[in-house]
Amino acid sequence: MKTLNIGFNNFVIDEHVISIIVPDTAPARRLREDAKNRDSLIDATAGRKTRAIIIMDNGFVILSAVNVDTLIQRIEQNNK
Repeated sequence: MKTLNIGFNNFVIDEHVISIIVPDTAPARRLREDAKNRDSLIDATAGRKTRAIIIMDNGFVILSAVNVDTLIQRIEQNNK
């Protein structure tokens, strides 16, 4: 089991990540709002700007202040 640092000492298990998307699109905003209405939104930005939305296999949606590219690099480093 490998963990992924999503910023500010917050971690997720990288095997449970389905997708990492940019928050700037309309579908991403709808996904975020739907997760908020379902009480399955986790804000891990520590008050910073959301730079990535992480979709988990259990239905939770996590907001991160770390860039999508950085998160992908961290996953690739974990898989080496």
